Amino acid sequence: MAVKLRLQRKGRRKQPFYHIVVADIRAPRDGRYIERIGSYNPMTSPATIQLDRDLALEWLEKGAQPTHTVRAMLKMQGVLYKKHLKRGVEKGAISQEEADAKYQEFISAKDEKIRKRFEEERKRQLEHNLKLAGLDSSTLAAVAAVKAEAKKEEEE
Repeated sequence: MAVKLRLQRKGRRKQPFYHIVVADIRAPRDGRYIERIGSYNPMTSPATIQLDRDLALEWLEKGAQPTHTVRAMLKMQGVLYKKHLKRGVEKGAISQEEADAKYQEFISAKDEKIRKRFEEERKRQLEHNLKLAGLDSSTLAAVAAVKAEAKKEEEE
């Protein structure tokens, strides 16, 4: 039985939401699946990917083939890098401790990059909302200073 890691569309019209599933290639896109390993929401900015990395790696080792989109997600989440390091350990090129250290370094760098992107998007959205309201960032800073002063007086 050939198995694929692929996306299963959910959500309503013009508001897609996807589950990342392990499915038999003969099953329809939105039909029966073997196991759900994550989700993908392209409507958020930046897109949100929730993935069980260990489960995805387990299915890849069993021979499941990811689609192009899911392969990109696995690469972004570090699953393919972990598979690469695991193969290096099996061949004796690196030790398990070195592989774990490299993987943790990779994951922490990726998580930091994603956190920064969410923060930048939040700031951009805030500036956009201020512009729509006819305010600028200096007004926001003044309002924040007044709130902080009021809170300080309240505590005393």
